[in-house]
Amino acid sequence: MLQQILREMYVEPELLAELNDEQKQILFYKMREEQVRRWREREDKAESGKTQNKHSSKTGKAATGKNVEWLRGVDDEVWVWVMGDAPGDKPYEQIAEEIMAERARKQAQLEAQQLWKEREAEIKKKFRDAMMKEKARSVAGKWKEEAEDRRAAKLEEERIQEELQKREDEERQQGEEEIRQQEVKRAKELYISLKQAHQENQRSEKDEHEWQEMLRRSKAADEDRTRKARRARDEYHRQSLRAIEKGKVAGLSTLFQNIRIDKFQEPKTAIHIPTSRLSSPVSGPDKTWERPVRPVSHDMIIRWFREEQIALCAGLERNSNSIAPWFHGIISRHEAEELLMNMGEGSFLLRVSELIWGYTLSYRQQIGFKHFLVDASGDYYSFLGVDQLRHTTLAHLVNFHKEEVITTSGNELLHEACGQRRSPPDYSELFHTTTCT
Repeated sequence: MLQQILREMYVEPELLAELNDEQKQILFYKMREEQVRRWREREDKAESGKTQNKHSSKTGKAATGKNVEWLRGVDDEVWVWVMGDAPGDKPYEQIAEEIMAERARKQAQLEAQQLWKEREAEIKKKFRDAMMKEKARSVAGKWKEEAEDRRAAKLEEERIQEELQKREDEERQQGEEEIRQQEVKRAKELYISLKQAHQENQRSEKDEHEWQEMLRRSKAADEDRTRKARRARDEYHRQSLRAIEKGKVAGLSTLFQNIRIDKFQEPKTAIHIPTSRLSSPVSGPDKTWERPVRPVSHDMIIRWFREEQIALCAGLERNSNSIAPWFHGIISRHEAEELLMNMGEGSFLLRVSELIWGYTLSYRQQIGFKHFLVDASGDYYSFLGVDQLRHTTLAHLVNFHKEEVITTSGNELLHEACGQRRSPPDYSELFHTTTCT
């Protein structure tokens, strides 16, 4: 089950809810280790690719002849100037205000110049057309060819031209004033727009600062969880070594296979199962059945228990033919807590899990309850995520934790077993009786 979680890097919410804090922390630590391993693997591949392309990259740089050199200070470090912090610098806000005002003024000036060019072209065209029309009217009229008349016509034409020129100058002045006023108004609009953009940028920087602070806190919490998981893992390690010395554990994970434990291990219990006494005949595991990764139905859990767990004396007292008082069938978390509700601290039961191929140890605290998932997907029993202490039977696991705490933070010792309160018992669908010799 643990290998599947590490392969998929995902824990289903229902399964996560069944884990206690220590199991969650250790599972988180192992997932972190797997992420780091994958990351290093990708980095090694990327580094290998860079090494292969290193020669061609150098050749390309030499061909372009371009590079970057940083200006350095007297301390031979890269020289950095922070605007507004150097002696004699204006405050940052004043510098920003002046820059925005200058940008607005220049932009408004450019827009005004463009607008004036258009307006001046319109004025010239207007009076040029008027002059052309007046000349055409004069030519079309019947003027006397006498000198006096021609002189009068010339004076009239000059008077008209002066009047048109005066009107053109007046309209030009009026246009220039309108353009100037529009330039001032536009400069104010652009300044307000730039200031709003600056304020938005400041708010964005504030949000970025708050996000960075949240990220820092998240990383700190992440590191704290990692330290707790590492401490829990180390404590399980020390606990496993104590168990080895007492000869109470069947074996350890591959992480500790370099420790010689042969002389400390207890011999596995020989098992005899009279099939005539089972609730349904068991002729041995069905070789054609491929067990799925997770239980998918109630009937499949019963089949798994009968074909695989009965042969391991699951649910029986150690070296006994009787079913242990702490063993229960496929009951829910809520049902387990109801059974333990009125019992004292340290009371417990072991129930068949519906989430994994294994069991759940439900434990009564002084206030509330704890639930520990027990992985039984292999030929041993261990708390999910820990994978260090491996017990040959469920009875070994229970008896071991009557003397050794489950977690150092909770100091959980198993005391009183919670027996059956149903008739027939809730495990009757699994089996009635069996023999273990």
